[in-house]
Amino acid sequence: MKKIFISSDHAGYKLKELIKHYLNKRKITYNDMGPKTNRRVDYPEYAHKVAKKVKTNKNYVGILICGSGIGMNIAANKHKNIRAAQCFNSKTAKLSRLHNNANIITLGSRLLTKKNALNYVSIFLKTKFEGGRHLKRIKKI
Repeated sequence: MKKIFISSDHAGYKLKELIKHYLNKRKITYNDMGPKTNRRVDYPEYAHKVAKKVKTNKNYVGILICGSGIGMNIAANKHKNIRAAQCFNSKTAKLSRLHNNANIITLGSRLLTKKNALNYVSIFLKTKFEGGRHLKRIKKI
């Protein structure tokens, strides 16, 4: 199992806690990089924390949650070797891993149902990179 780092901003805090509960039930270990409460915070700070951890090892993945998923995605993708994907349906969650070898999933807590968000996390964590022609493309990023 890959090592998972998870974080959110204040808007994504409740969904982060729900995802942690989901991971705990499945005995999937993770590191919560904060925040520890739903007090207002700046999302780039938390996106950078997770991205720095994920970029140090190919066996690490990240889960980032904010209100839209967009801010976390933009901030995380500023880091070299990070391929953060904002996922908003099952297909984007699957293809982000299968074709793009995404190493961080970003989710919008204000745009997704809880059930769907958990499904996308599950798909993201289970899907393996297909390699082949996609590896050549990733190397061009």
